[in-house]
Amino acid sequence: MASNFASVPILDYSLVSDPERKPEFIKQLRHALIDVGFLYLSNPPVAREDIDAVIDYAPRLFDLPQEAKEKIRMVNSPHFFGYSRFGAELTKGKTDQREQFDFATPYENQWKPGDPEYLKLWGSPQWPDEDLLPGFKETFLRYLAQVEKLSFNFIELLAEAFQIPVSSLDPFFNEGRHLQHRAKVVKYPVPPDDSSDQGVGPHFDGGFLTFLLQASPHRGLQVQNLRGEWIDAPPIPGSFVINIGKALETATQGLARATSHRVLSPEPGSTPRYSIPFFQNISQNVRIGDSVLQFSPDILKLKESRGEEVAPDSVNYAEYGLLPSGEVALIGRVKSHPDVAQRHYPDLFKQFFPDGLPAQGFAY
Repeated sequence: MASNFASVPILDYSLVSDPERKPEFIKQLRHALIDVGFLYLSNPPVAREDIDAVIDYAPRLFDLPQEAKEKIRMVNSPHFFGYSRFGAELTKGKTDQREQFDFATPYENQWKPGDPEYLKLWGSPQWPDEDLLPGFKETFLRYLAQVEKLSFNFIELLAEAFQIPVSSLDPFFNEGRHLQHRAKVVKYPVPPDDSSDQGVGPHFDGGFLTFLLQASPHRGLQVQNLRGEWIDAPPIPGSFVINIGKALETATQGLARATSHRVLSPEPGSTPRYSIPFFQNISQNVRIGDSVLQFSPDILKLKESRGEEVAPDSVNYAEYGLLPSGEVALIGRVKSHPDVAQRHYPDLFKQFFPDGLPAQGFAY
């Protein structure tokens, strides 16, 4: 009988600083990583005033004049940062009903002629004009710095949960943790009709860990369990939703579970839903298949007890284990944003879009 879940577990980060209760947290974390692939983290070590500030900025970002948003369209950026119009991507053949901005932690691009093309992927984000949205860039960067620190702390807790040395994860961060992590601010408007409720279709995330701030009170995020049922993950104020990406699943021999998930659009008569995901990256030159982690037989047995799952609705990221992680990420970006690829990566564009520019990209 497969281990299954009917809700996403809630873990209290404050237990980590209590020596007597930290083992309780580690046990809960091990279960969440192996059997669910998702968890809520309450009491995260991120300043509440900064969380509240970025939540307050989210609708104001989308309320900017359209010409101001167009000024920082993603097509301008070889790093795939900036504004994406509503309905620009498909997932599983259906239009994603969302509008979004892609930002990131600070990074100066290192690419030079002769280097792998995927090294172009990291670089300087595009930001809205300070005069139009005063304080946004400073506040958002301060918020991202705190989530980045949390993401590395969480990797150490993951190692403890799986009873492996933290140093065994060093090959994935072989640039001294001088990495760039991506973030989005996403708006899911109320659909104009009842033709589709797909905010984002079923998918997996690609990297190691995702830290999601649900920035409005709407339900919409759903997680697929082992029986293929869709489980609601409604917002819990002051918490993050954390989930496992395909890279971490691959690196852990499937011990940490990447779980299929989707987002439904707000119900008719509601207001727009906002979310702010942070995607933890690993070094671009790491080929996951060359750095698979080793675990004790007792830990690996925990994966076996999970049982078999029905085929999930999501299929993507098959390239992990075969290509450098940066190349996997670049392929995903090219498929999602063919207009950016056509301008900045013409050879890859021709490879994936031999018939020319499509109306939409394929998000997953």
